[in-house]
Amino acid sequence: MTNNIWIILGIISIILLAVYFRRGRNALWGGLTAGAIIGFIIALFSGFNWYIVGKGAISGIMVGFAAELLGMLSDYLRKKT
Repeated sequence: MTNNIWIILGIISIILLAVYFRRGRNALWGGLTAGAIIGFIIALFSGFNWYIVGKGAISGIMVGFAAELLGMLSDYLRKKT
């Protein structure tokens, strides 16, 4: 069951990266980078496993997407007032 959720989140992450690919620097790509680095460091200390690096990258992309959504909400609220 837990493997299925990570596969689903991985597919969603790839779709999000494809959507945000042409927008230049954004929080998704920063989240991917930070998540991959943190996942790599964790994997080094827990018997190296690429699955942990992938989980870190997916988590970073999701956090980056949340940051992008908060930025869009902020812009919307600023224009509305």
